[in-house]
This record gives sequence, C-alpha cells and structure tokens, in this order.
Amino acid sequence: MTTTPDPAFAGRTYPAGPVHTVSSVKIAEFARATGSSSPLHTDAAAAREAGHADVIAPPTFLVSLAQATEAQYIEDPAAGIDFTRVVHGQESFALHRPVVAGDRLVPTLSVESVRAAGGHTMITTRVDLADEAGAEVASVTSLIVVRGD
Repeated sequence: MTTTPDPAFAGRTYPAGPVHTVSSVKIAEFARATGSSSPLHTDAAAAREAGHADVIAPPTFLVSLAQATEAQYIEDPAAGIDFTRVVHGQESFALHRPVVAGDRLVPTLSVESVRAAGGHTMITTRVDLADEAGAEVASVTSLIVVRGD
C-alpha cells in the first residue's frame, strides 16, 4: 500500500451497497447512547401520534451506516489510505424525510474530493441513502484527514 491517498479516486461512485433495514431497537439504542430523550425515538405510539408510521431515528443515526459504507473505499488497498493515520474532520447530514423504523435503505458511496493540504490529505465522501424504490432519504457527507508523514 502507498502512504499517500490516490487523488484519482476523486469523482468515483461505488456500486450501491446492500439493503439495510432500520430497526426500532437500534434507533432506541442510538437515542440512549446519544442522550436523545425524545419519545419519538423510543415510543411507537408517540411517533404515530406525531404522524409517523413508527419511531423515528435521531438525525445523526445514519453515521454508522455511512461509515460502514465508506469502508469499501477506505479499505481498498489501491486507494492508498493508511487508516492508522486517519482522523475525523467533519460530518454533515441532509435529511429529505425522517428515517423511520422499518425503512429499507440502500447506500451509495461517492468520493467527492481528495486533495493535499499542508502535508495531509483531505478526503470528502458522500453516502446517499435511498429507499428501495429509489426515493432519496438522506445524504451523509464526511471529511476525513489522512495525516502526512
């Protein structure tokens, strides 16, 4: 493996990942772990009363699915990423609608940019999440920094 990420990966979109079913149990676990006390995340009756089909996920819930999807790029030896040198830079979420328990989401990874900055490499990825019919649900954009030597 090289020690410098390959800038030729910028603009690459990977094939859609496998379907991921969102569970109410995982939503409740994430809500507890992040200190979110809204009953919309843990109480199906409260969520239905608010107009949702089931409990809804906190906005940052999708980070774990996005990171699992990004692994196909980060773990690709040709990408040149030494994960021991990676630090998190930034994360942003664009939700087109709430993520609801029972959703079946299909993630697609794009490497938006790979650029050198001060001896380091700044990589921006985006994971678009759609339902099985192809309707947009959310996008998670991540900036990772691969520290230089």
